[in-house]
Amino acid sequence: MLIDPSKTPGGGPLAALSKGFAEDLRRQGYAPRTISEHRRLLRDLSDWLQVRQLTADDLSLRQVDLFLSDRRSAGAANQKMRKALGPILGYLRKLEMAPAAETPWEGGPAGEILNRYRQFLTTERGLVPVTALRYIDRLRSFLDRRMSADGLELGSLTPADVTSFVVAWCPHLNGGVARLTITALRSFLGFLHLDGVTERSLVCAVPSVAHRRLAGLPKGLEPDEVRRLLAACDARTPVGCRDLAILTLLVRLGLRSGEVATLTLDDIDWRTGTIVVRGKGSCIERMPLPPDVGRRLVEYLQHARPANAQGRTVFVRCIAPHHHLGSSRVSTIVADAARRADLGRIHAHRLRHTAATELLRAGASLPEIGQLLRHRHVETTAIYAKVDRDRLRLIARAWPEGDR
Repeated sequence: MLIDPSKTPGGGPLAALSKGFAEDLRRQGYAPRTISEHRRLLRDLSDWLQVRQLTADDLSLRQVDLFLSDRRSAGAANQKMRKALGPILGYLRKLEMAPAAETPWEGGPAGEILNRYRQFLTTERGLVPVTALRYIDRLRSFLDRRMSADGLELGSLTPADVTSFVVAWCPHLNGGVARLTITALRSFLGFLHLDGVTERSLVCAVPSVAHRRLAGLPKGLEPDEVRRLLAACDARTPVGCRDLAILTLLVRLGLRSGEVATLTLDDIDWRTGTIVVRGKGSCIERMPLPPDVGRRLVEYLQHARPANAQGRTVFVRCIAPHHHLGSSRVSTIVADAARRADLGRIHAHRLRHTAATELLRAGASLPEIGQLLRHRHVETTAIYAKVDRDRLRLIARAWPEGDR
């Protein structure tokens, strides 16, 4: 249960931090009312720690959950979830008073092997935590099939077990999810062999998902649709000004959402008119900055980017805390603008296709398009030959006339 602050002398171990915490929130751009709410939550947490004879150093995820559970039991109307404690825990960790953020660990019978596999992916294979989590999520159905009364059984896996799972499970998934499941399963089976769980590698037992590479047709937007998409952003507002700059970067330079999200102030060289793009596989490229893209960036940086933005990334949140945007947020910005423009569902990668098709219309060659999109292989760019209808007509054979 929550404690009445008036009945707890001293205010708890965090009471002395209230003023500094408020100043930290103010620097991050929080509104006065929001700052007051967070200070009250800090006071409640401090009183809770005092009654239980705990300190900030004891604030593990387990203790945080216990505190929030007490808030819910006491009928708290808000601030009942972990996210509400984010600013407080961030401040305490910055002061090195609270434990570092914990990596979420799997529970249940499969928890031990999945935790070892997660560590293998992030340390040995260099995957980012989000990608490692996607792999783990795709393995849950496979592991559920290996559960028995004695627990999780992986040591007796056979090629037939692996193949039967794929044949039974993957046909119910769409193509992208099925391919990710296959990739995750092969990776996991390789790990099991390296970890000594299985005597031999069973990677070769995983069938492939039928997929013809480059069989699809890239779908770019038409010029009128691009104009409607950009017009859906109100450049007179900070949010609209930021979103317009993001959309212009995506449409004109064909950047990926993650490349826009990681763009920093130091990556823009105004004197030479270039930007540094940090792409897939730690690939770093310098690209020319078109004048219209530069103007949109200048408008955003001068009039819309918060003065108290955290870090050096170009694009940040417009509401506190003003930290960097994630790649998923960039994709959401595209989807929201497309919805306002009545264009249906459009993702950020669609604008990458748009940049390529616009170059085709302007007469650019496939190697030039590959340079803009920073493709590693010529075959990847070759898919855009399918949408170059004018050149395809030059090599198309006449349809044979039949007898009438």
